[in-house]
Amino acid sequence: MRIRIEGTDLPGRRGAAGADALRWNNVHVGVQRRAEVVDLFPADAGSATWEFDVDSREVDGLLDVGGPYVHGRPGARFLYLSWGAVDGTGFAMFKRIKLIFGDVPTGVLRAAHDGEGVLVGRLGLTDGRGAPRSARVRPPDVVWQCVPPPAT
Repeated sequence: MRIRIEGTDLPGRRGAAGADALRWNNVHVGVQRRAEVVDLFPADAGSATWEFDVDSREVDGLLDVGGPYVHGRPGARFLYLSWGAVDGTGFAMFKRIKLIFGDVPTGVLRAAHDGEGVLVGRLGLTDGRGAPRSARVRPPDVVWQCVPPPAT
């Protein structure tokens, strides 16, 4: 199953003092694959998009997902978007966003599993205080859709 996460409103794009600190400290956001954070975008990027595949299967009439981007036990699977400072030694994580598959409407997840399109999650990456968003993000703050592939 193909997944695309589309992040907008990154905190380093704002004109506040906090945004300057994010840029000065070289803060980035990426998707977590196993223990590694990959596909990094700077906090002042115009937007951030991650696209990757996960395994999906039906178990006792319920959908389950897995693979290197998926965390958690069966029935409680999720994705992480991780914030951290990038320097010469690597990525130092300080916050994470948790996107839980249980928050995806069943029909939307089923359509993506059945190959009807890409499972797309859209969310803003800045919290109400102008800082990098973190913790569990639920609808309506994340919008999940199954987007059909473009016609060829």
